Amino acid sequence: MLFLLPAYLSENTSITHFSPVIKEYIMQTDYFFVENEKTARKVVKFFAPEKKQADLKLFLLDKYTENADIKEAQELMLKGQDFGLLSEAGLPCIADPGNLIVKWCHEKNIRVIPVSGPSSIILALISSGFNGQEFTFHGYLPIDKGEKKKQIMNLESLVQKTGYSQIFMETPYRNNQLFEDLCKFLSPNTRLCIAANINDPEHEFIKTKSIKDWQKQKTELHKIPAVFVLGK
Repeated sequence: MLFLLPAYLSENTSITHFSPVIKEYIMQTDYFFVENEKTARKVVKFFAPEKKQADLKLFLLDKYTENADIKEAQELMLKGQDFGLLSEAGLPCIADPGNLIVKWCHEKNIRVIPVSGPSSIILALISSGFNGQEFTFHGYLPIDKGEKKKQIMNLESLVQKTGYSQIFMETPYRNNQLFEDLCKFLSPNTRLCIAANINDPEHEFIKTKSIKDWQKQKTELHKIPAVFVLGK
C-alpha cells in the first residue's frame, strides 16, 4: 500500500488538528518517499516522536525524479512493502511532485490510501470570500518580468470574463516582489486575497482587499509561505 500522508503547514499547528491515523500509518512502515530528508524527519517526529529515526528508509522524490531513480523502492513495493508519501507541506500531490509514484501504483494495481489533511491552496480559497465552485490553480508565476506581467494581466482578465477564482504562489523569498508587481499591474478595483502563514496560531495573516487598498497597506511577506488569490 501507499499511504498519502499530509504534513503540517506550520510547525506551530497543534497535533490535535490531524487525524490519529497519520501516526498509525507512520508507525506501520519505515519506508517513505520524501521531497526533502530533513523536513521529512521533522514531520515524522511531529506525528510519531517515538519512531526511531535510524529505522527510516527515505527515498528522494522531487520534481526532477523519474521512475528509474526510484526503481529500488518500486521493486520493494512490488514485493509487498508498504510505503508512505510525505509532502513538504500540506497534502501530497498538490503543488507537490508525488503524483509520479501514485500514477505508477495505479498502473501496478498497488492500493493508494489518501489521508485527509490541510491544503494551503484550498484553505486560502475558502478564506478569501471568492468563488469556491469554479477556480484554477496556476502554481508558480514566471520568473521573467515580462512573462510575469503578462500572466498577471491574463489572470485578471480570466476573473473578469469567467468569474473563476485564480490561485497562485511564489517562492517565499520573492513574495515581496510579487506583491509589488500585483499592486503595479492590476486594476485598482481588482480584489486580491493574501493568505500567509496558514494554520500558524500566532502569525496567520489572511486578508482580502482591493488593489487600491493593498497599495495603502505596508505588507511584509519576505520568506513567509503565502498563497495569492484573485477573484470577485
